[in-house]
Amino acid sequence: MTESSAPADNQQEIVKLDTAVPQTARIWNYLLGGKDNFAADRAVGDQIIQTLPQLAENARLSRAYLTRAARYLAGEAGVRQFLDIGTGLPTANNTHQVAQSVAPDARVVYVDNDALVLAHARALLTSSPEGATDYIDADLRDTDTIVREAAKTLDLTKPVALFLMGILGHIEGDDEAKSIIKRIMDALPSGSYLAMYDGSDTSEAVIEAVRIWNASANPKYHLRSPDRIAGLFDGLDLVEPGVVSVNEWKPDPSTPPDVIDQYCAVGRKP
Repeated sequence: MTESSAPADNQQEIVKLDTAVPQTARIWNYLLGGKDNFAADRAVGDQIIQTLPQLAENARLSRAYLTRAARYLAGEAGVRQFLDIGTGLPTANNTHQVAQSVAPDARVVYVDNDALVLAHARALLTSSPEGATDYIDADLRDTDTIVREAAKTLDLTKPVALFLMGILGHIEGDDEAKSIIKRIMDALPSGSYLAMYDGSDTSEAVIEAVRIWNASANPKYHLRSPDRIAGLFDGLDLVEPGVVSVNEWKPDPSTPPDVIDQYCAVGRKP
């Protein structure tokens, strides 16, 4: 869907929402301080924060990692194309804003299948005059559709940075997660990158918070150990410093030094 073909009447999309059922994108939006959420989402968010008070701050720190990764890839790595799957609701420092602040000619395709995200797609379809943005309504598992539609905006003969930020936790099995990554990365050329982060099972508080999340929210979330997260990068060359807490990945002076239970990495396709 290009900017000109975004929904003319967003209300048609909003009608599909069941605001009584908590939804992951909206809970995360609430934790990030956004306004695109409902009472059911806030109730789950508040319950989780009671168990893990630092979760809202962890959400912001994970978002800060996305910003640093996009800045690194558009800058030092020289990437000019980004495929961001599991976009979530628009916030500050969206991928295209960061990438195009470094490289105005960067092209960014967002992918999500949440009705509220789709209703807000126009906010994601802004672009610098030199670059481009697009939005695909598709599920992470529908890799054929994602690759086919992304090719309308991105040149898949040139390197692409694939962003899977906080979304692979919705895939329970490692084999399925690896298969999804492989199918997409196989469609991208040498010199492409995978950047991701997800929650880790490195503390009892996080495990309990996810239990509360999964009791109410949709879709469910599954934690992985840092070693299992590293396994998702099989066949890729990890960029230094490898698989680390999001605060430890190329931190800037404003990044808190604490290790948090969100792990990340960036890998390059040989």
